[in-house]
Amino acid sequence: MKGKFITFEGCEGSGKSTQIRLLSERLTKEGIKHLVTREPGGSDVAEQIRTVILNKNNSAMCDECEALLYAAARIQHLTEIVKPALDSGMLVLCDRYVDSSFAYQGYARGLGTDFIAEINSRALKQFPPDLTLFLDISPKAAFERKHGADLNDRMERQGMEFHDRVYKGYKELARNNRRIVCVQCGGTKFETNDNIYNLLKSSGII
Repeated sequence: MKGKFITFEGCEGSGKSTQIRLLSERLTKEGIKHLVTREPGGSDVAEQIRTVILNKNNSAMCDECEALLYAAARIQHLTEIVKPALDSGMLVLCDRYVDSSFAYQGYARGLGTDFIAEINSRALKQFPPDLTLFLDISPKAAFERKHGADLNDRMERQGMEFHDRVYKGYKELARNNRRIVCVQCGGTKFETNDNIYNLLKSSGII
């Protein structure tokens, strides 16, 4: 039986990693077999590509190169990590997926959704998420919550105008795709996690 593929999206500092960790702890207590992974990264080769993408010294990287590196890391990760897990019937929780490329490179970088869809065509056709949870918190609020940007992270250093475009991109994606569910993050992290758990329950994922 094929497993379920759940992806988590959001702006920098939205709390994706925290929410995945809390959900994983909950699933473990309930005996639900699952895999936690991330993009870019998740496998040895993909993690090496992640290092290149996020290196603050790589300021000369052009937008197209950035998008292609994300796509390259993604297909390696899918092939090596995600596909075997899904084939074994596991629930896969992934911190970011192709919607990040649509929001960051397609919208915020201005490369367009057609270009992003083209270079990620294999991922989109063969590994569509069963559900995507967008942690809906503005960049300004998210950065305030995490006490500013990580200056060692090339993407976080892009400036508030860039991150506002990312957020607007995500909102546009959510409006046009029923697969993407917005999760409001106004309460505590535990309240948000309850909402996520209930969404997975009501969707028949768990």
